[in-house]
Amino acid sequence: MAGLTCFELAWRDRPQEEATHFNPAFCGELLVRAINEFRKQAGNAMPLAYAFVVLPLVLHPGARKALPGRANTAFASWAGENAATLGILPDRTLRLRPVTREALLFLAQLDAIKISPDGVMAGKRLIKLGTRPSVTTDEVDAMRRAAGLLGRWLGNQSDSAAVLQTLGVRV
Repeated sequence: MAGLTCFELAWRDRPQEEATHFNPAFCGELLVRAINEFRKQAGNAMPLAYAFVVLPLVLHPGARKALPGRANTAFASWAGENAATLGILPDRTLRLRPVTREALLFLAQLDAIKISPDGVMAGKRLIKLGTRPSVTTDEVDAMRRAAGLLGRWLGNQSDSAAVLQTLGVRV
């Protein structure tokens, strides 16, 4: 097991905190929220590359707080005002890539999403997102709201390549 990151370890061998915060069900819920809101806004599938920036922006408290309050915020001006956050986003995206992959695979196995050349969209088995869990925290609720906002905001952008370039993320 030497040389493996915590995300490459078997679940029983992962540190409890990572297993709790980065589990595929919770991360998958956040991705589905972004995917659904993207589709509502843009009318089509979310580019697969966007799925890999959702978790790094939503799970990290500093990045989440830097997100705009509204989905109609100008992307270029927001990026200019948040250069420090965007400077570390590529590294965070690479580090969370295994988590995103695991969540996408989990969702695909459940048939909750469909991945096609057009992007990622809801699958045959829809996940009910309207019901608030009986046990939650303010931080988790903020993550859920941020994922939906991010989906709507990315759905407002016309050029996914320009968005990814501005975020500093290479496909």
